[in-house]
Amino acid sequence: MLAGLGPAGGLAALRGLLARPLTSYYLLLSSAGLLLLIGLTMVFSATSVRDYAEAGDAAASVTKQAIFAVIGIVAFWACQRLPATTFRSLGRPLLGAAVVLLLVLNLLVALEALFGLESLGPLRADLLWLYLGPIQVQPAELAKLALVLWGAYVIARKGAALGWWKELATPLFPVVGLLFVLVGYNDLGSMLCLLAIVVGLLWAAGVRLRVFAALSAVGLVGVGLLIAVASLGAGSGARGQENYRLARLTSFLDTPDPKVCVEQALEGCWQMVQARNAIEHGGWFGVGLGKSSVKFGWLPAAHNDFIFAVIAEELGVVGCTVILVLFAVLAYTGLRIARRVADPFRRLAATAVTAWLVGQAVINIGGVTKLLPLTGVPLPFISDGGSALVVTLAAVGMLASFARAEPDAARALHARPPARWVRLVWAPLPPLPGARSRPASPPAAPGSVPRARGRRPDDQAVPRGVRQDRTRGGSASERRR
Repeated sequence: MLAGLGPAGGLAALRGLLARPLTSYYLLLSSAGLLLLIGLTMVFSATSVRDYAEAGDAAASVTKQAIFAVIGIVAFWACQRLPATTFRSLGRPLLGAAVVLLLVLNLLVALEALFGLESLGPLRADLLWLYLGPIQVQPAELAKLALVLWGAYVIARKGAALGWWKELATPLFPVVGLLFVLVGYNDLGSMLCLLAIVVGLLWAAGVRLRVFAALSAVGLVGVGLLIAVASLGAGSGARGQENYRLARLTSFLDTPDPKVCVEQALEGCWQMVQARNAIEHGGWFGVGLGKSSVKFGWLPAAHNDFIFAVIAEELGVVGCTVILVLFAVLAYTGLRIARRVADPFRRLAATAVTAWLVGQAVINIGGVTKLLPLTGVPLPFISDGGSALVVTLAAVGMLASFARAEPDAARALHARPPARWVRLVWAPLPPLPGARSRPASPPAAPGSVPRARGRRPDDQAVPRGVRQDRTRGGSASERRR
């Protein structure tokens, strides 16, 4: 469509496309949908050999992932139909459920480590996963979405009061600290994703830079403690064995010789060396889809944490660039939605979800390419994993709901509403900007704002909207003065 136009004309046409009212919605659908399709394709490519060797069914893993993708699409469809009031009310129950699941998970992991107790009835834990019979969930993924909804609701209610440390510290910081401990003890990578969510929330709320500096210092201390406790059995570590988290950090800062790393299978550098070999083997255009060599048992977690290395080997620099561009489009779209919506809750939640998904992608890709220390988080939309995929698509569905609620998008949908069956099957019309279906919620209680914030009484002040008494009084000379 842009063929035959000069640079100026093409840029003007692109601006025209971006200025359309539903651009955010369609950009979100296209980028997330393409990432999902690429993910299913690459999961099949990375797992087919292993599945065929172990069970004689090359499509076992991709079939399971496709089932979770369907569940995730249903979650996307349900979330894009919900109004902002429903998301506000879901924050606290989801947060409570996530905390309970994390407590149960850590309790089971501790019982197994201390007493060798592998299960409590139908409940069983495997490091990051909690099993209830045949049902497998990863509580850390639910904690990410719960922190987005609850944190956006709390910060939106506080408003300008966030300028005071007292208001910023309660109740946000205690709850965030609890989640960091419950998640980070076993999964440092997911804790960093939670940190990205908190940073996104505070940045969207306009918190001062000195607060970010203080949080950075506290975060570094917390990460250091979590690295240290790996020697006591945190995560996949074990008492008396080498601290695998510290080994990953030291391997990043001072990488040993690849030959020595491969021969001795050193902790912290084996995966990095194999990932680098895969990237070098792929070159610009890759060796071809399905022709990766590292997935033949050379690269651990090739279908999950290191699936980007398989993409680099099979699709080359071109394929990796496509992935990066799609995540860049997703980042642009999320921030565009946050900038255009008028509701503070929507703005905060959209920024937090964008920081979460893009931050997790940066952590994963940076670890695979050795630009960042290795932490072990999945690549959103692409890595194999059911809980992560379902929660991610639900979060994207919430973003889609916010995109349809942009003022221009809402007016355009009401000006030319879709057919009734489309509204019933796909999504109802969003509310028009400025229209309220019910009276506005009352302002926060006076106790929620520090007294120094309150307005001083002034006998000379006249309440807004009240006209002064214009009765003529005094002498004529006084009136003339």
